[in-house]
Amino acid sequence: MVEGYFAQDIPFVRVNLAWGDSIQSPFTVLDTGFTGDLQVTPTIAQELGLQVAGVIQTQVANEDVVEMPVALAVAGMEGISRYVQVLISNSMPLAGIGLLSKFSYKAIVDCRKMTVQLERA
Repeated sequence: MVEGYFAQDIPFVRVNLAWGDSIQSPFTVLDTGFTGDLQVTPTIAQELGLQVAGVIQTQVANEDVVEMPVALAVAGMEGISRYVQVLISNSMPLAGIGLLSKFSYKAIVDCRKMTVQLERA
């Protein structure tokens, strides 16, 4: 099980992200409205040495469609690794439904107790 935390009513989880010899473990917003795998900042992408594979159109929270660079990386959770698609954006790092699906997680977000858990389904 992966334990997260709340900060100002926002649920966060840590995701291990790697490419080549570089590893980062950023806290990401658990965003169930984001259907992708992960989104990271340009700084995180640069520190990992991610290679932009292309640009995709994606719909953001305000329903605008924007173009974002996309790269491939390896995500690790509880000793399991999966290739993931990473969007690169100046906004907050996000963990989306695609990531949860790749790791067979269900998200347990308890707003009353302010707890976040990812549990294998």
